[in-house]
Amino acid sequence: MSLQQGAVESLSVSSPSLGIIANPVSARDIRRIIANASNLQIADRVNIVLRVLTTVASLGVKQVLMMPDKGGIAALLLRSLQREKNLHHTFPKVDFVDMQPTSTVQDTLQAVRLMHAAGVKAIVVLGGDGTHRAVVSELMRLGAQIPIAGLSTGTNNAFPEMREPTITALAVGLYLTGRLNDEQALAANKLLEVSINDGQRRDIALVDAVIATDHYIGARALWKTENLAAVYLSFAEPEAIGLSAIGGLLHPLGRRDAGGLAVQLCQAESVPQVQLQVPIAPGMVRDVGISRWETMPANQAFTVELSSGVVALDGEREMTFNAEERVTVTLRENAFPTLDVARCMQIAASTGLFRVSSHLSSRSFEKSASRSH
Repeated sequence: MSLQQGAVESLSVSSPSLGIIANPVSARDIRRIIANASNLQIADRVNIVLRVLTTVASLGVKQVLMMPDKGGIAALLLRSLQREKNLHHTFPKVDFVDMQPTSTVQDTLQAVRLMHAAGVKAIVVLGGDGTHRAVVSELMRLGAQIPIAGLSTGTNNAFPEMREPTITALAVGLYLTGRLNDEQALAANKLLEVSINDGQRRDIALVDAVIATDHYIGARALWKTENLAAVYLSFAEPEAIGLSAIGGLLHPLGRRDAGGLAVQLCQAESVPQVQLQVPIAPGMVRDVGISRWETMPANQAFTVELSSGVVALDGEREMTFNAEERVTVTLRENAFPTLDVARCMQIAASTGLFRVSSHLSSRSFEKSASRSH
């Protein structure tokens, strides 16, 4: 791939400080068909990346490493960077990791490995819960404490917060340029560890691990509430969309609160203790019967009661199990770091990190005034 001279080349001697993983196919699952949800187009994703690039450049970030793709983000981004350069916008140097994209989750995993090897200090992720889970899973496998900053471009997004990308990029830039340290900028996050037969198979969920009576992976995305048996949650926010909203509307639990939540759903022949109306997808509210619920202390394994079925991780069917297999779900605290954007911006505002000195301000005003005459 090539851009203007010196803009996109092979990796240079200087180390990139920021990685960007933009999933071109997030928000294209079956829930987009059965619910009245919009689909974020490639041009919209590229515009998000452009806003991130110009914002971090304004704070002094010089080099960015991106994941290539076959979905059109990389190609359109290159054209857009050339056009925007002619409008005198400032961008960091943009490189693409050396890999052949396959349009599968393996692209994300490989990009994380290559970014880690290149020494990035943070990763901005454009995608839904599944994309963020893949990034975190690979970072944990590598033993890397690289913080991520999430930008929501998926269907049911409980993990990446809905926020203007410019603000997220400002927080990232403050951290990467040393204006904010780890203690100020980063937050520790919980997750759920799912284990089958004492670790013979193991995976994680950032928000929810759902047990369903299905016996197949199928279309992956889980949305039929009548097939649900239990929901395990690392956090549960009442304003969420998706299966985590079951817990959010039943027993709210914050991202930074201790513990998790285990909810057993009522089967068709039983009388529920609580009946909830839950927004399980954009524009789709369904009745969900609850039989009981309890908090999940950290590091305590909860045994799944259903004899056989499927485990959906952050909304997607991932693991099937049978009557001879034991499935447990365990909450892990302080599992991985993210950029705490709200706290970064609060500290930046209260300590004047965005203030320009009066000397510079007066000079800028004088230049502006002279031009106007």
